Amino acid sequence: MEQKWQTSWPERISYGLSDAADNLVFQMLTTYLLFFYTDVYGLDPSAVAILFIVARAADVVESFIIGVMIDHTHSRWGKSRPFFLWYALPYVAFAVLTFTTPDFSPTGKLIWAYATYLGLGFLYTAVNLPITSILPTLSRNEHELTLLGVIRQFFGSSVQIIVAVFTLPLVAFFGRGDQRQGFLLTICLFGLISLLLIINTFFHVHERFSNPEIAHQPFRVVVKMLRRNRPWLIISIVIFLYWLTTAIKNQTTIYYFKYTLNHQDLVPLANSFTLAALVGVVLIIRMAGSLGKKQTMLTGIVTAFTGQIILTVGVYTQSLGTLFTGVFVNSVGHGIIIGLVSIMIADTIRFGTAMGIQAEGILASTDDFGVNMGLGIGGLVTAWLFHLSGYVPNHAQNAGTLSMINVNYVWIPLVLYVLMFLTLLTYNEKRLLGSIAAHEQAVKVKS
Repeated sequence: MEQKWQTSWPERISYGLSDAADNLVFQMLTTYLLFFYTDVYGLDPSAVAILFIVARAADVVESFIIGVMIDHTHSRWGKSRPFFLWYALPYVAFAVLTFTTPDFSPTGKLIWAYATYLGLGFLYTAVNLPITSILPTLSRNEHELTLLGVIRQFFGSSVQIIVAVFTLPLVAFFGRGDQRQGFLLTICLFGLISLLLIINTFFHVHERFSNPEIAHQPFRVVVKMLRRNRPWLIISIVIFLYWLTTAIKNQTTIYYFKYTLNHQDLVPLANSFTLAALVGVVLIIRMAGSLGKKQTMLTGIVTAFTGQIILTVGVYTQSLGTLFTGVFVNSVGHGIIIGLVSIMIADTIRFGTAMGIQAEGILASTDDFGVNMGLGIGGLVTAWLFHLSGYVPNHAQNAGTLSMINVNYVWIPLVLYVLMFLTLLTYNEKRLLGSIAAHEQAVKVKS
């Protein structure tokens, strides 16, 4: 018999808004920080490339540290929930500092960038990882967990679009010709909203399902479980490939329109077509119910690949209509993929519980691990290739740089979609769900 739903709509909305809160800042980083560092703050692209890889390497370690911290947290609010309260304000403060531009020497500027960006990376993980780790504790209803994951991604994707479309107009409005002031005031606005939404999440979500007997296992025991949790390993690779693709494409978009098309003003319009991601997110509920989550995500990858092919035609024919159509179709696929990530991670957490170990912190860290590794390597690839091709900020680019922009914007993502598809084919969803069902039935009988 299907279990009753345990969450109310205010709790579901508050849970979804947590991802919206993080994305207000996060999307500023993924879409505009490279441009901000090179074209606004005046850092050398090669130095930025090294900064990004150092930051992402640090974030990889921090993801596991935060995961372990969650798994060893004992509080009256639970394991994941208190992190929203403890780290919300420091997170927003460091976001503002990251887009602050003190008038230092070139070395001083780079040191400032390292200090603020590395600090922000740790704090982002501290407020974002709990969104994933708390999900399987909110309900045991399979459909409800899917709904919660979809609500989360709907709000998260909505804010991604808002940031992508409105950031540059807000920078222009607040800056009045001064991009430094424009970026600073824009992040202040986004940060304030983010702070309020994260605190709201703390007050409205509740951890319901936790087994104290297996909830705080020693780290060495958890590591043994990770090796046997094959679905978790596969989803981890898929997440990494997705964010690697996203980082390379997002960071190259502004360069493509600014230097290849000579129409930087079209960036907000191009980004507005990513609104289609919401279509993909909404489709998940119906598709996952009939096809299963694995087949639904595979469909999303194929859709994204198809959109990228259309985008490629638009790039090489210089047809804006074709290009924007490709962005639209690609975004539908991306919505399906990313909308399923937290839901499928929740399944791997429940699979781990079926093995006798409740380690939602460590298992959920794969999401931030994939994000950080993907963004770090993506940023490195983009910045380093630009450096090798002779990129010069705010000048007409040579043929090599223009060609490199196309490689980043078109060809690398196509290859990554194929790798993503082949990796997910090895995911055994039937075995995973069977083990979860058997375990939860045994728990019912025991209780």
